[in-house]
Amino acid sequence: MKDTFGQSVSVTIAGESHGPALVAVLSGLAPGIPVEEAFIAAQLTRRRPAGAISTARREEDKFQILSGVFGGLTTGTPITILIPNENTISRDYAELATTARPGHADYAAQCKYHGYQDYRGGGHFSGRVTAALVAAGAVALSALARKNIRIGTHIATCGGVRDRGFTDLEKDIAALSTADFAVLDPDAAKKMQEAILAAKNSLDSVGGVLETAVTGIPAGVGEPYFDSMESLLAHMLFSIPAVKGVEFGSGFGFAELRGSEANDAFGIDKDGKIYPKTNHNGGVNGGITNGAPLLFRCVVKPTPSIAREQETVDFQTGEEKRLQIKGRHDPAIIHRARVVVDSAAALVLCDILAQRYGTDWLGG
Repeated sequence: MKDTFGQSVSVTIAGESHGPALVAVLSGLAPGIPVEEAFIAAQLTRRRPAGAISTARREEDKFQILSGVFGGLTTGTPITILIPNENTISRDYAELATTARPGHADYAAQCKYHGYQDYRGGGHFSGRVTAALVAAGAVALSALARKNIRIGTHIATCGGVRDRGFTDLEKDIAALSTADFAVLDPDAAKKMQEAILAAKNSLDSVGGVLETAVTGIPAGVGEPYFDSMESLLAHMLFSIPAVKGVEFGSGFGFAELRGSEANDAFGIDKDGKIYPKTNHNGGVNGGITNGAPLLFRCVVKPTPSIAREQETVDFQTGEEKRLQIKGRHDPAIIHRARVVVDSAAALVLCDILAQRYGTDWLGG
């Protein structure tokens, strides 16, 4: 199992959905970076379920910073964050020990771990484990903000409802940083939530697309071929449960364009700085940032745990059976996943920037 990501700045996560706690260890950050516990708590709140559009499982996420921070500043040694699991109802999963839930990792995990895996609530494969990623990501986001690098994600589509796209990036990212339901159009928020509730009432779920913008990234960052900006971001983003597609800039839309339409022309601004006039390539050429904002999108699949009866198998007896999942589940997770995407992107950027400029750069 590979639960560590990064080279110069790395994050390691551990824990299971119904285990005693989740743990994140963030290594390689420069000393002297402010760590605000209130911001970590706010980020965890944005990941937590809320209201009828989310699961009834409510965790307070009363985290503890066990190492790496002294007097509110990073020490330069590994930062360890512990998040207790307190609201677990493991009996809901007793009959699922040998049953493959459609859309889940149950059968794949059985093939890899031979029955020794913790099946309760999905174990290590549960979206609950992303709380550790968010806690570490909050520290990374704060480090990037000191360099005027900011990340914002909105729900571009959900349940057939479309949000408006980014326009004024700085203003939009600032608005998203305090939004409980991350959309740019208030009317879209209402319609999306209605679509999520409609899916819930029909014992089903919905997915959607998250769109992310990053401003302030300097040109010249990325390590082709295999540690390019796109390669590392895609690697991390695909590690988030339920993410099944990633595209940069115009992405799959390039298939419908000609070169004359797809190319980003260059210009020189009043300060003599070269810049791309458009951003079809999402801020990256040849795996290296070109000075434009990073733009990428993630597809988040519908929550696999639904209350409808489904066909499956008991992988211990080898018998086909029908399954109706009980317990507490989300009719959509996209609104909770957006802060996970922000956090994942921040961790990647801290790592790749430290590789480019040295580990002390983020602390300067």
